[in-house]
Amino acid sequence: MPLTREPAPPHQQPAENSRHGRLTARLCRPLAASTRAGLLRFEGPAGELVALAYVPAPVDERPYPLVLLLHGAGASPRQGLDLLLPAADEHRLLLVAPKSVSGTWDLIVDGFGPDVRRLDRVLDEVLDSHLVERMMIGGFSDGASYALSIGLTNGDLFDAVLAFSPGFAAPLVAHGKPRVFVSHGTDDRVLPIDSCSRQLVPALQALDYPVTYEEFDGGHDVPERVVDRAVSWMLSGNRAAQR
Repeated sequence: MPLTREPAPPHQQPAENSRHGRLTARLCRPLAASTRAGLLRFEGPAGELVALAYVPAPVDERPYPLVLLLHGAGASPRQGLDLLLPAADEHRLLLVAPKSVSGTWDLIVDGFGPDVRRLDRVLDEVLDSHLVERMMIGGFSDGASYALSIGLTNGDLFDAVLAFSPGFAAPLVAHGKPRVFVSHGTDDRVLPIDSCSRQLVPALQALDYPVTYEEFDGGHDVPERVVDRAVSWMLSGNRAAQR
C-alpha cells in the first residue's frame, strides 16, 4: 500500500472512539473494487441521504487521494462536495461529503458521537470499494471547525486539514501533526476573523502545527482563488511526501 505510516490503533472499546472523536477507518486494499465513477449517493436504512461522493474516472488500479469534506451549519453534503469539485477531475481527487446527523456537527451540539460514527461508516464503505493512497479533511464554517477538530484528533490518519473560515478547533486528544491550511475573510460577519482565525492560527502554531494562513478581502465565503491556492498547497505536500 502507498500509506507511509501506520496510524495509532483505535481504542479497544468502540464507544470510547466516538466519544473522543477518534476514527477507526483505516487505509486498506478494497474488498471488492468498484468501477463506478461520477457522483455517488450513500443512503441510510430508511433511504435517507447519508453522504455524497465524487469519483473521477477512470476507476482503475491507480490509487486516489481522498478528501473528506464537511458542510457548514444547516447546509447539505452538496455544499461540502462543491468546495473542491471543480478540481476533482484534474487532480484525481476522490471527494466524500457526509451529512451531519443534526443541523450541524455533533461536537458543536453535544460533543463527539453520532457524526464520528457516521464518518467511520461512510469512510469504511468508500475504502472497501476504492483504492486510496492518502486522506485529507476539510470544510467550511462549522464544517471547518469540525474538520480541524477531527483532523487534529486523527492527524496520524489525515495528511492535511483545509479549514475555510473556521470558528475554533476542539480536539479532546491529538495524534500526529497534519499540515493545516486556514483561510478567512477580513469582513466575515458570521465568524469574525479577529475572534476566530486570528486567535486560532497562532494557537496552532504555538503547538508546532505547520500552518499556512490566507486572509482575503471578503465575507463568510470561499473565493475561487482561495480554493485554487488551497488545492495547490494540499497537492504540493502530497508530492513532497511521495519523494
